[in-house]
Amino acid sequence: MQKKMKWAVIFCIPALLLSGCGSDSGMMRVKSDDNFTYNENWEGEAAYDTVVEAPSVSGEGYSEIQENPFQSTAESPVSTFSADVDTASYSNLRRMIQWGYSMSDIPTDAVRIEELLNYFSYDYNLPENDAPFGVTVTAGDCPWNQEHQLVTIGLKSEEIDFSEAASSNLVFLLDVSGSMQDDNKLPLLQQAFTMLSDNLTKKDRVSIVTYAGTDAVLLEGCPGDQKATISAMLSDLEASGSTNGSAGIETAYALAEKYFIDGGNNRVILATDGDLNVGVTSEEALSELISEKKASGIYLTTLGFGTGNLQDNKLETLADDGNGVYAYIDSVTEARKVLVEELGASMVTVAEDVKLQVTFEPSQVAEYRLIGYENRMLSQEDFEDDTKDAGEIGAGHTVTAMYEVALTQQALAEGNDMPWLTLGVRYKEPGGDTSKLLEYPVTQQAYTTDPGHDFRFAACVAEFGMVVRNSSYRGDATLEDVTDTLAQLDLQGDAYKEEFRELVNQLR
Repeated sequence: MQKKMKWAVIFCIPALLLSGCGSDSGMMRVKSDDNFTYNENWEGEAAYDTVVEAPSVSGEGYSEIQENPFQSTAESPVSTFSADVDTASYSNLRRMIQWGYSMSDIPTDAVRIEELLNYFSYDYNLPENDAPFGVTVTAGDCPWNQEHQLVTIGLKSEEIDFSEAASSNLVFLLDVSGSMQDDNKLPLLQQAFTMLSDNLTKKDRVSIVTYAGTDAVLLEGCPGDQKATISAMLSDLEASGSTNGSAGIETAYALAEKYFIDGGNNRVILATDGDLNVGVTSEEALSELISEKKASGIYLTTLGFGTGNLQDNKLETLADDGNGVYAYIDSVTEARKVLVEELGASMVTVAEDVKLQVTFEPSQVAEYRLIGYENRMLSQEDFEDDTKDAGEIGAGHTVTAMYEVALTQQALAEGNDMPWLTLGVRYKEPGGDTSKLLEYPVTQQAYTTDPGHDFRFAACVAEFGMVVRNSSYRGDATLEDVTDTLAQLDLQGDAYKEEFRELVNQLR
C-alpha cells in the first residue's frame, strides 16, 4: 500500500513493518482512520499507534465452493450461468492479506474468482441501440497452460449521474448488536452511510431501522436533503445486545413498501457482520424469507463489516435472493468506492435476471472450463425460464466471465470462419416479467496473440485467485508470473489496479 492511502482502516506496508507482519506471529500494526487520528501528511512509521494480533477467521462463515471442472464439448456443449456483480470476495481477501495472513491462513472458500474479476473496471464496449449493456469477447493464449486459450466475455452498462437518476426510497437497515462494537464495524458503518447520505437530494427518501435484540425505527421517509437530521441519527448509534436480523428485515421492507416510489429506486441496504443469532438465522430460512420479499419490487444491497465473525455465506445468500448486490466494506476507501464513486451501479438497476449461455462448437473447441461462478451455475433449461432468478446489473457495472478452452487444430486454421461458440444473453428490463435475448457468434476473429491490457490484467486476477485457492486447475500459475505480467502493464491512473499489484507483492 502507498504511505498516503488516506482511507485504509487496517493495512501493513512490508517495507516499513518490523518483523511480525506475517502469519508466523499473527501480529500487525493498525493505523487510525479519517475520523480517528490519521494524518494524511504522514511520512513514516510513527503514524502507527498500536500493534495488535490479527483476529482468527475460524469464526467466519463461507459457503463451500466446488470448482467447475473441464467439460467435454462433445458431451456437454452448453454452459449456462447467472451474471454476478458482487465484489465482496476481493475486498475481504484484501483485508486478510493486509492483516498479514499467508495463503495457508486464507479460507479457500472465501476466494470467489468471479468477484475478484468484477471488482475492477475494464474498457469494454458500451451499450448500443436499446440494449442495457455492451458486450466484448476476446480470446488469447492462456498464461498458465501453453496448450490452452482463454476466452473472456465482458458486459458493460452505461454510467449515470446519480443526481439525475430516478428518485430513491432507501431504508438503511443497520446492525447495532454487541458484535458490532469494533472500530471496523459500527464506527466504519456510520462513516459509510454518512457519505452515502451526503449524495442524496430532496427527491430521495431515507428511513433508518436498527436491530439488536429487537428492531427500532429511528427515521421514516426523511427527505434526502435533510443531511443534518440523517447524520445525527447515524452518529448517535451504539452497539449492544443480541442480533435479531430477521425482525429488522421485516420492518425494513414494511417501511420500503410504505414509502414506495413508482418508477423509482426502492432499496433496503443491510449493513452487518451477518452474525445473526436470534429469530431466523440459517442460510436456508433467510433465503426463503428474502425470496418472498423481492416480489414487492424492492431491491436489497448487503454490506459486510468486520473480522473474526463475518458471516459471508449469509450475506451473499441474502443479496442473491433479494435481487441485490453484496459488497464487503473493509475501509473508508471501500465505502467511498461502493457508496459514492459507484453509487449508480450500487443503487440503480438497469437489467434484471441476467443470464449467460455459451454454446461451444465441438469441431472448434474440444473442452472448456468456466473459471469461477460456481454458485451461479444454471441448467440449460433455466436460460429460457423467465421464472428462474438470476443476477442484476446496475448502471456502470462491468461483468467479466472467463473460459479456459482447448481448441481443435481446425479452430486456428487460417481462413477458418466457423463459430467457436455462440454467446447468448438474456435479461429483463427493471420490473419486467419477460426476458429479451441477445446473441453473439464468436469466430477466430476474436483470437489475438496480443489481446491487450484488459485481457492480460483479468488473466492476472484469475491466475492470482487460482493460486490463492490452490486450484486443481492452476497449471503453471505462480504469484511470480502474476507479478511479472503486472510489471509489464501500465496501471497508472487506476488506483485499484495499482493496489492489486501491491497486494500480490505483499502476499509473495
